[in-house]
Amino acid sequence: MKLSREEVLHIALLARVGVTDEEVDRISEQLSNILENFEALQEIDTDNVQPTAQSIALQNVTSADVIQSSMDANDVLANAPEQEQEHFKIKAVLEDHGA
Repeated sequence: MKLSREEVLHIALLARVGVTDEEVDRISEQLSNILENFEALQEIDTDNVQPTAQSIALQNVTSADVIQSSMDANDVLANAPEQEQEHFKIKAVLEDHGA
């Protein structure tokens, strides 16, 4: 299905997208190719195919929980720009403006 220049301009208007003359020609070809692919899909007999939202079975990929010792706090904080006791010290992100 070949889209006309007017159809592409109308689609661009509906989408609130500004297009140049060169873009209209390129977009017309691209959208026409997409519509041709949908036309090919329309020809497939799907009468005996059950509707589905997922074509393959889903499964979660998880790893086993393994208990390990944690790093020493001094090693973790070794490259911190600022620290206070055994914590990272950062600038306040949220401030109280007396609301």
